[in-house]
Amino acid sequence: MTEVNAVSWNNLVQTDDPFVCHEFLVALEQSGSVSEATGWLSKHLLVFEQQELIAAMPLYLKNHSRGEYVFDQQWADAYYQSGMEYYPKWLNAIPFTPCQGQRILLKEGQDLSTVMQLCMNTLKAYSEQHNISGLHCLFADYSQIKDLPQDMLIRVGVQFQWFNKNYRDFDDYLQTFTSRQRKNINKERRRVKEQGIQLQKLTGQEITQQQWQVFFQFYELTYLKRGQAAYLNIAFFKQLAQSMPEQMLLVLANNGQVYVGAALSFIGEDTLYGRYWGCYEEYHSLHFEACYYQVLEYCIAHNKQIFDSGAQGEHKISRGFEPINTYSAHWIKNTEFAKLIADFLRREEEMVEGYKQACIKQLPFKKLV
Repeated sequence: MTEVNAVSWNNLVQTDDPFVCHEFLVALEQSGSVSEATGWLSKHLLVFEQQELIAAMPLYLKNHSRGEYVFDQQWADAYYQSGMEYYPKWLNAIPFTPCQGQRILLKEGQDLSTVMQLCMNTLKAYSEQHNISGLHCLFADYSQIKDLPQDMLIRVGVQFQWFNKNYRDFDDYLQTFTSRQRKNINKERRRVKEQGIQLQKLTGQEITQQQWQVFFQFYELTYLKRGQAAYLNIAFFKQLAQSMPEQMLLVLANNGQVYVGAALSFIGEDTLYGRYWGCYEEYHSLHFEACYYQVLEYCIAHNKQIFDSGAQGEHKISRGFEPINTYSAHWIKNTEFAKLIADFLRREEEMVEGYKQACIKQLPFKKLV
């Protein structure tokens, strides 16, 4: 990304999406969180018209499937069992970030299908020359992949998002809940206060170096508790604090003596993205308060229409997060495997839709008469 003009790249970004902006992607690389050593070789694809950048794809060569949140390890195993190599593969995605957004950055007025075809022709030719198994475009905005060529396979998933329906405040939002669920949330919020925990919301400009260090320790602990190393390092977060502080929101929890938890979100034009959470020890309902209720208050106060809370989390349903479809697109160079994967995806989509409908039935909202 250091070889790409930041202004030209960012001119292609829509809706202030923080994750596709030059500052975010270059911080991943310069911090060493994304590098050939970590299995992410940056190969961003740029499309020029004469000297003007008119389109771009955040693009990586991967030799593993970690940090992607769309799981294809079974596909890799099937390749190996057949005596073939699944890696390296192309990945058109944002590292470690399961949030939907632009995967082809496009200058206004350019034709998406024409640019997509040009990019695919280039990537297919390169893949043949360098024995790359395919291309995987993850968490794409559906408008960008709905008219893809037939050899691109669509994979459907489910996440949970919150939608702002012109709520005046958090209590107004809770009025849409059934009495039982409303009482449950109010009880959770009281429990946090009864434990003597206070919360503060800070935008990037207000966060001190010491608070960044505290946040990073919490973030790192989240991974260490699972026996894993954190994907991101402190250098990454400190660089973002300098380059894009206006798009960062940190919720800090303290017990009157020390900080006990933290949640970091990113701010887009209409959407707020919940990303990282951590704590030293478990406090009753603190996760829900810091990661959801405090952030929902911010969304309502600042007229954000969507809270994208990232991957997983069925516990979000009872708190009013609705199941929505996510989409990825896959080009598999081996045509026989492409047929097998297409059949798998058809069956998987049926199960995903059944799961989504079951989640909808569990939403806490009052039934309209």
